[in-house]
Amino acid sequence: MRVSFRQSWWIAAAALLALAIPSVSRAQETPDRHVVVVCIDGLAHFLLDDPKAPLPTLRKLAKEGAVAAEGMRVVNPSITWPNHTTLISGVRPERHGVLANGVLVRGGVGVPIVVDPRRDRQDLVRVPTLFDLARAQGLRTAEVNWPCTRGSDAYDDSFPDVPEQVTHMTPRLRDELIETGVLADATDKSFAANSSAGKDLIWTETARHILRTRKPHLMVVHLLNCDSTHHAEGAQSPPGYTANAYADMCLARILEAIDDAGIRERTTVVVVADHGFTLTPMAIRPNVVFRQQGLLTVGAGGKITEARVHVVPEGGIGLVYCTDPATAVEDRKRVEQLLAGQEGVAEIVFPESFANYGLPHPREYAQAPDLVVVAKDGFGVSGSAEGETLIAAGTEARVSTGSHGFVSTEPKMNAVCVLAGSAIRPGARLSGVENIDIAPTIAAILGLRELNADGQVLEKALSITPLGAR
Repeated sequence: MRVSFRQSWWIAAAALLALAIPSVSRAQETPDRHVVVVCIDGLAHFLLDDPKAPLPTLRKLAKEGAVAAEGMRVVNPSITWPNHTTLISGVRPERHGVLANGVLVRGGVGVPIVVDPRRDRQDLVRVPTLFDLARAQGLRTAEVNWPCTRGSDAYDDSFPDVPEQVTHMTPRLRDELIETGVLADATDKSFAANSSAGKDLIWTETARHILRTRKPHLMVVHLLNCDSTHHAEGAQSPPGYTANAYADMCLARILEAIDDAGIRERTTVVVVADHGFTLTPMAIRPNVVFRQQGLLTVGAGGKITEARVHVVPEGGIGLVYCTDPATAVEDRKRVEQLLAGQEGVAEIVFPESFANYGLPHPREYAQAPDLVVVAKDGFGVSGSAEGETLIAAGTEARVSTGSHGFVSTEPKMNAVCVLAGSAIRPGARLSGVENIDIAPTIAAILGLRELNADGQVLEKALSITPLGAR
């Protein structure tokens, strides 16, 4: 049957209308809201109440909005990449799979485990995140220096926290940052030459550029200078306080860019940290004991060349790996005999108890350790196999002055958590906050459904009816 021009026009118009209806419905369903998350790495909650810590911008937000009164409990291991992944997924490492600042690679019998940070998001994270849901809903997204994001297509703008950051960032963004002078050039070498504070400035200016030009609905920013300084000097040292002031200035500049973008009245600002901090003047060296017992071999430069058993340090805990499945049960018992009850050792955690710590079982996940050694407060876990004693001064064992990575129930590991701006109830003081609660709360603000989180919406912080998180 021949169709006339007029009939063709109406058919085309009807088809276009049919395509447009879901978009209109979705646009009406999701208001024009924005969420900006700033994670100040290592900003312990106790600093918010420390009068020596110069944090005027953050304290103003806390006064205007909602604050976790006792701080925000983080997940195990209380280190950077696992907790950043929890913040945007709402689940513990038991589910998302990030146990270190990279992929823990088992190389076979006798081969020491290595941490490989040069991996894409798909190699690291086992669950959907807020950004996957936002992208599917057509929202604009951005991340600046966020871990476990390399190679993901969930971001309009990406400056991932990986080695070779400049190489792996979004080409459009890289070109713009060079043109505006934020980056010197397109090489990782020139970027790496910056100091820790200098990198924070670059990430801050990147965030400001994205906010002004793209007005993302969901954006996360990760600043690192506080963590670096707290490791080197301690969180409550003069350099530590200087780092706090600098991070607060970076936060103020990001807020200024939100104003410049004209979206402040529609923006929720979430300021968090990934973990707290404590001092570690002493250290335990399990690998020294393992070497003495013939469970591992050390080569030139103190490098472990072969290991039946060895520990991978993560601050206040050590992940113990038994590389030979045939002797793993026997080796776990041997580790317990060698370390349990020793000075500086708080406990030895077996896989049967991993679920209590939010960690996966090694039978279910290859990256999971065979045991976890937990240090007492004041002791870091060293990976060094050199020396003759289990206990050593932190400097001798090459453990930093300040550390995190302790079991997350340790109050000093509690992170700062402040929510302010649009959709947030002024003056709200929250108790029992965990970082698994952040993603479902953001999902509720933005109307992102289908987030299967371990946490819950912080409804007491909200001045709106949640648009749906689960």
